[in-house]
Amino acid sequence: MSDLPPDDPARGAVSDQRGVPGWRRRYDSARAQGVPLDPTSEPVRGVSAYPTAYAPDHLLLTSGEKVESVLEVLRPAAADFGWGLELQNLDGSPLDPETAGERARRGRERFDLPTIYRVEIFPSPSPDRDDQPVPPIDAWRLLQRARARNGRVIPGVSLDHVLSVDPFGKTNPFGKTNPFGKTNPFGKTNPFGKTNAPGVDSYAEPGCGGRQVVDYIGPAPRRSIAVDKGGRRPVVAILDTGCGTHEWLTDDIVTRSPVVDGVRLGVHDPETDPEVIGDVSGQFDGELDASAGHGTFIAGIIRQVCPEADLVTVRVADSQGTLLEGHFLYAIRTLVKWMLLPAAEGGRRIDVLNLSLGYYHETPEDELFDRTLSELLTLARRNGCAVVCSAGNEATDRPTFPAALWNWPGSDFAVEDVVDAAPHLAVGALNPNNSVALFSNIGAWVHTYAPGSAVLSTSPPFNGGVQAGTRSDRLGMRRETIDPDDFTGGYALWSGTSFAAPYVAGRLASALVERLASSADLDPTACARVLDEARVQVLAELEKRLLRAG
Repeated sequence: MSDLPPDDPARGAVSDQRGVPGWRRRYDSARAQGVPLDPTSEPVRGVSAYPTAYAPDHLLLTSGEKVESVLEVLRPAAADFGWGLELQNLDGSPLDPETAGERARRGRERFDLPTIYRVEIFPSPSPDRDDQPVPPIDAWRLLQRARARNGRVIPGVSLDHVLSVDPFGKTNPFGKTNPFGKTNPFGKTNPFGKTNAPGVDSYAEPGCGGRQVVDYIGPAPRRSIAVDKGGRRPVVAILDTGCGTHEWLTDDIVTRSPVVDGVRLGVHDPETDPEVIGDVSGQFDGELDASAGHGTFIAGIIRQVCPEADLVTVRVADSQGTLLEGHFLYAIRTLVKWMLLPAAEGGRRIDVLNLSLGYYHETPEDELFDRTLSELLTLARRNGCAVVCSAGNEATDRPTFPAALWNWPGSDFAVEDVVDAAPHLAVGALNPNNSVALFSNIGAWVHTYAPGSAVLSTSPPFNGGVQAGTRSDRLGMRRETIDPDDFTGGYALWSGTSFAAPYVAGRLASALVERLASSADLDPTACARVLDEARVQVLAELEKRLLRAG
């Protein structure tokens, strides 16, 4: 064992004096959150699986008070492989099944909130039967073997899927972490090297929609409506990579990492903050991480569309834009609990929830599809909170979740119909000419399309390793071409359905401004009604954009 203290920089475990994570942190931050699912592995009659990504070492369990009975179903299937099981909290600490059941019962009694656990899988060979090394741990194989033993449906048990701020980790659409790559990108017929840039990859290039330095010379968003005593401003919550510093996003406007019921929500490790350190993970190659600044960009869009709104930002995703479904579910659950708590107990109303992230489910059918996320979002909508989701950037009509969690024509599953609830919306992306962006997911499950390509918004003051193509100082002045990854000016252009969703979220919040300014006690049903009326108006306006483009 090393004699070095845990915070000694020689261990590479902490940030150096400049706030750059040590090598262990950088490599850990670059690790994939999960593994690809092999649909041909452990086949079960009647279960047709499709690709996704998931954590291989555990399952999620949301079976409420029946925890022990579900474990009894899983244990024999695990024993088939020489594996053992342990019930845990989401942070990995062991949990007694009886305690878990009691906790679930109490949670249901007050707010009807599901409780989320994980079932850790570990090697546990039996001396009398496992004379060979046990196979690698695989949550998908365990789930399928349990289905084979007990029937297709194991209620309350699911994979812990990997979510991304754009599915499968393509934040700046289609696979380029920092899509510059040209020392001096000028001097060409159609700037940035392509006469007519082909395919979805073009959106990763500066000048064609990729993240690009830009200057902004207009006025900052300003609030113009005073809030009466007893009134309030609409609140938009953003679950993403957090929110960095910017003159538009001051502490009187943005609540960062809120504390709910005594617990600070989200990830709050300053040494790996993708909104503060632009290059958290991997090598010291000078490239900004794929999702660095993503949450700040979204907050800036909402700020432009609805300057009157207060923002709540929760950091759930890492610098690569990924997170596990279990942690996402916990964050949603905690936000819903915050909405339901009385004001005297620290409760806070949230009017719009922006979710610019998602995943693909391997078996999106009624019986094989876990309902926990749908249940939580339904609770939010019942309490007057609209849910706005990005559709994803894979140029497919395959439904992503949570965007597709509504009863769309042709759906393989049914979502509970809720009367007098706030809307749930899935949003794809438009190009500046109002055509649908080529990268945008489409299909019957996408409600609308909003500006999402080459959008201008706020950026943390990052400065990547790419330098200006030419520097020639004269007369005591620094003179150079544009540094393509110097965002210290505070603004950027970027593309993705991630940035179409907050446009719609801001428009919905705008509909509440005048009503809430005079009465903070507008009840959830009345809020839901106003938001639904705004939904109809916004969808009609965006439909006109599509018609003009056609």
